[in-house]
Amino acid sequence: MPIGPGVIGKTMPDTVLTIEAGRLQFFAKATGQTDPVYLDREAAEAAGHPDLPVPPTFLAAIELAQPDPFAFLADLGVDLRSVLHGEQAFTYYSTAYAGDTLVAKTRIADVYTKKGGALEFIVKVTEISKDDGTAVAEMTNVVVIRNLPGSK
Repeated sequence: MPIGPGVIGKTMPDTVLTIEAGRLQFFAKATGQTDPVYLDREAAEAAGHPDLPVPPTFLAAIELAQPDPFAFLADLGVDLRSVLHGEQAFTYYSTAYAGDTLVAKTRIADVYTKKGGALEFIVKVTEISKDDGTAVAEMTNVVVIRNLPGSK
């Protein structure tokens, strides 16, 4: 059964995550960051930062901090074996740092199909802010669902 437009506006539980320096350093190394401001607190402070800044795209991992980050798909009846990552986009408003507590609020912004329903798309928008309300970023994530013959 196709995912209908009635899910547009549906929200997911908020995710709250306190950013740990070690997690930032691990992510920076794993993604090939070579700028020392992402790896060394002294270098970050020498560059004018109060602590290690959050590396680009790290915010994509915030939703994975939920106990079941894909529960919304199961709630929609989606077979996780048919899910693909379509695209991801970020709009940054301010820099987050180690020690900050971030709050992610996610909603389904759109759903649509292509190829006669063989592909369904779910567009999620996540607004990320510091716990004091300062906007950090907006993240848009497109989930693709392949509807293979006999899969639904």
